[in-house]
Amino acid sequence: MKFIELTLKDHQILHGFNARNQEIIEEVKVEKASVKLVAIDRILSVSEKYILIQYAYDRIIYWEYEESYEYVKGALSKWL
Repeated sequence: MKFIELTLKDHQILHGFNARNQEIIEEVKVEKASVKLVAIDRILSVSEKYILIQYAYDRIIYWEYEESYEYVKGALSKWL
């Protein structure tokens, strides 16, 4: 499995959808960012602020990351 190291902080967890097809989102604020290894095959997309990661139990998490977009793009391009 291939990984990249990122400093992740606040995030939003998409738990699914309600009966009206609206997202059920849990917002999580953390005191301090933490360094994590992220499996490349779990990454769904990357924007300038968030990395969208597939998570356990069919959840999706929008993580804020501290690195620059260019750093993340470069780190991912090494594996693609």
